[in-house]
Amino acid sequence: MQDRANLEGVPRLVTGSRPALGAYDADIVILAFNRVRETEIAIASALSQRGGSFHVTVLDQGSAPEATAALVTRFRGAGNFSFYCLAQNSGVPAGRNLVTGLGHGEIIISLDNDAEFDNPWVAMNAVKKLRREPDIAVMAFAILLPDKISIDSASWGYPARLVDRHKTAFDTTTFVGAGHAIRRSAWIAAGGYDPELFFTWEEYDFSLRAIALGWRIRYDGFLTVIHHKPACTKLCWEAERIMYFTRNRLLIERKWGKPLWRLVPRMVGYLVQSLMLGSAPAGWVGIIRACRTPIRQQHKMSAQGRAYLLAHDKIYRGSWLHQLRSGGMRTHLVAEPR
Repeated sequence: MQDRANLEGVPRLVTGSRPALGAYDADIVILAFNRVRETEIAIASALSQRGGSFHVTVLDQGSAPEATAALVTRFRGAGNFSFYCLAQNSGVPAGRNLVTGLGHGEIIISLDNDAEFDNPWVAMNAVKKLRREPDIAVMAFAILLPDKISIDSASWGYPARLVDRHKTAFDTTTFVGAGHAIRRSAWIAAGGYDPELFFTWEEYDFSLRAIALGWRIRYDGFLTVIHHKPACTKLCWEAERIMYFTRNRLLIERKWGKPLWRLVPRMVGYLVQSLMLGSAPAGWVGIIRACRTPIRQQHKMSAQGRAYLLAHDKIYRGSWLHQLRSGGMRTHLVAEPR
């Protein structure tokens, strides 16, 4: 992967049609990258959603030609459907920005290309819940294993102390990319994703900006998606994942005004965890890049936002030493790349 942010390009419509000009409930968006079988399941699941007016948009980011051709052939003629292509992989944040901008639905529902909705009513239920609570920016879905019962621990992006509440609903400070719904007005207000991040932590980065504006982030264990885990790419680029994990998390701290000296404990923790994972050089590279990357825009959290972060995250996390011992990076990196 290329560590660059300006690779978006211009999406090319390959099959399907653009959304109708009038209002509709939600865009269901999927990024595609080579996984034909899993992506077919994800798209079919999106097209099967009922109870509202939806448009499904898929953006392929540089897949092999035969993979793209297989998907185009499979879904040619589908209604309320668009399939776009880019020549190269622009990264998850930039790709989501692009695919989101191709529609204008009230709600943006995102599904990973290795996931599927648990039932045909997930999308409309998410829309209804967001309409009932207009101060919620993001509704995070529960991510289940293929048995449709067990929570996918590798996709649990919340404090470990809350995992026993995965079948309930609670306010939180981030969400998981595998399945979620974003209010478009909040998306616009908070500025979308930062394309410079390229991979990982983009949801948390967006959430902080939304929280600073007074929005809430809500996890809802009654909105469920099934997460499949292809084995073909399991460990082939773990070092690069560790680099992005480390770099991006430190960059986010710097965006919100943390000086480098205050990040030293976190840097040490990431070095130790990357060493435990057998990729200490990747952790070191991530730290160096985080220190050298210019911060284009500094953010300041409101007093209301600080209180929100304390109430819905920090009181559950414990110290950085506790988080190091709990293996936070190891858990995060088990998840397959999107």
